[in-house]
Amino acid sequence: MSRPRILIVGAGFAGYRTARTLSRLTRGRAHITLLNPTDYFLYLPLLPRVAAGVLEPRRVTVSLSDSLPDVRLVLGEADRIDLDDRTLHYTGPEGEGGTLAYDRLVLAAGSVNKLLPIPGVAEHAHGFRGLPEALYLRDHVTRQVELAASSDDLGTCAARCTFVVVGAGYTGTEVAAHGQLFTDAQVRKHPLRQGMRPRWMLLDVAPRVLPEMDERLSATADRVLRQRGVDVRMGTSVKEATHDGVLLTDGEFVETRTLVWCVGVRPDPLVESLGLPMEKGRLLVDPHLRVPGRPELFACGDVAAVPDLENPGGYTSMTAQHAWRHGKVAAENVAASLGLGGARTPYRHRDLGFVVDLGGAKAAANPLGLTLSGVPAGAVTRGYHLAAMPGNRVRVAADWLLDAVLPRQAVQLGLVRSWSVPLDTSSPEVARVPGGPGQRQEASARSGPGAALAADTDDGGTGARPGRYRPPDEPAKGQPGSGPTQVRPGSGAAVLRSEPETAKGRPAADAAGRGHGELRSESETAKGRPAAGTAAAARSAHEPAKNQPGGEPARNQPGGEPAKNQPGGEPAKNQPGGEPAKNQPGPGQPPPAPHPAPGPVKRTDVPDDPDDSTKGDS
Repeated sequence: MSRPRILIVGAGFAGYRTARTLSRLTRGRAHITLLNPTDYFLYLPLLPRVAAGVLEPRRVTVSLSDSLPDVRLVLGEADRIDLDDRTLHYTGPEGEGGTLAYDRLVLAAGSVNKLLPIPGVAEHAHGFRGLPEALYLRDHVTRQVELAASSDDLGTCAARCTFVVVGAGYTGTEVAAHGQLFTDAQVRKHPLRQGMRPRWMLLDVAPRVLPEMDERLSATADRVLRQRGVDVRMGTSVKEATHDGVLLTDGEFVETRTLVWCVGVRPDPLVESLGLPMEKGRLLVDPHLRVPGRPELFACGDVAAVPDLENPGGYTSMTAQHAWRHGKVAAENVAASLGLGGARTPYRHRDLGFVVDLGGAKAAANPLGLTLSGVPAGAVTRGYHLAAMPGNRVRVAADWLLDAVLPRQAVQLGLVRSWSVPLDTSSPEVARVPGGPGQRQEASARSGPGAALAADTDDGGTGARPGRYRPPDEPAKGQPGSGPTQVRPGSGAAVLRSEPETAKGRPAADAAGRGHGELRSESETAKGRPAAGTAAAARSAHEPAKNQPGGEPARNQPGGEPAKNQPGGEPAKNQPGGEPAKNQPGPGQPPPAPHPAPGPVKRTDVPDDPDDSTKGDS
């Protein structure tokens, strides 16, 4: 008799607990497969400490292969589920497709950032749902403080040292609390001008901080934040976000280079494609976490609307505590449905209290209904996290101890760029890379924090080029492939190339040999849905690049109107130093050939190597 096949989608709190419990209950009597974009379980509550430099990134991750030895791990993202055939189609990390068959399916795909129709937020804000976003925020905040310390302009210094966090729930409150401590420690090493200090703002339309918690815990958190200098503004949110700052709903414009979006989460959009009954974006299940009418389908965690038996008529909230408990009950009921366990059990819960880590020795907690604050609350909070973590407890405790006795390190690692962690994404746990499969970024309209590309140019570069910036290997509009942008003759400004091309002074590789795919927006590629502009993208791969020989000159490039038809053509106008003479070669180019007789001739003023014009410093 063949063993039943159990497929689990997602390795968050619910999916990880389901896989671990099923492995223990079945004892090898079932094939258990876990589909997840990454090879680790992320302990999300400690992510603010990663962004603040207290914990190293690997401390809050647990290897799935090491901790789930009897579970087969498949890396990928679910694209489509065929409920009638009981198959799931997915896309792997390198773009390869695959199909998984199942006898029982557990959906635990989790949640993604919740967006509101506020102008500029999707382009200028960053979320805080995954490890890449936390690493980016740590680098970004460090860079802003260092640039502010070296700035001679008071307005620029103040804008770089203003950090706006939207959302005063668990995540937003902890990000603001830890962020203030982090930047205060930085300015002790890099003093700002005339006694200025970093300014953190916490905004929310709710009447108080942590509105979902007890009022006494809310008051404790509010008091700690204000004592540290955090500008807490309740009943206020963002009306519009721009590159230079945010316009608040009360009419004030705040100049800032940092907008952290912690408004909330929404269920993963995968469940919407099933065509089953939903409740506010979540899949309706019975108290046993099974989808009615589908005995083979279970759902738990943030994607499931689980009836709250302690509050009839309601559903359990989207919290890590509920997701962790869902996973255990789902595993028991899946095993029972296959005859590999005991009787089915409904999901019931009893709140044991809440904890909020405010950084340092401060916290707010109410274990078993006992309200605590200060050092006792901090001890309870850390003890709770160490007990709840499925691994790395000793390493986390060691990092906490070292942070208490040693100065905190604040360096820019540069591992995650702004364009690789867009806000509008169905996979916040995965950082996007140039040329990778399923890219969300369109060359003409940058999804996610596209405007932060320009911010990175100002923030991380010289600050001298306020125009839009393309990440290394990102193709220009209408250009095929992903070759590096060439230096325009006479422009005097080079565009950054990819690290492998410029490391050790080696010249850039030939653009024709890269083979990177087209970059598409997240809305087109999320969960394998077909891209709306696929045909246009395919056409662009065969059209001549703008500003290349035989192509149409590009518009709106940095530095005014670009050169027409590239080397050998008319150089760019409006460049520093006035308009250069026409038909002059660029640096290192051979002189143009004399005027030929009428008739077609071979161009001699265009170099054979298209990257010859980028041989200089970039």
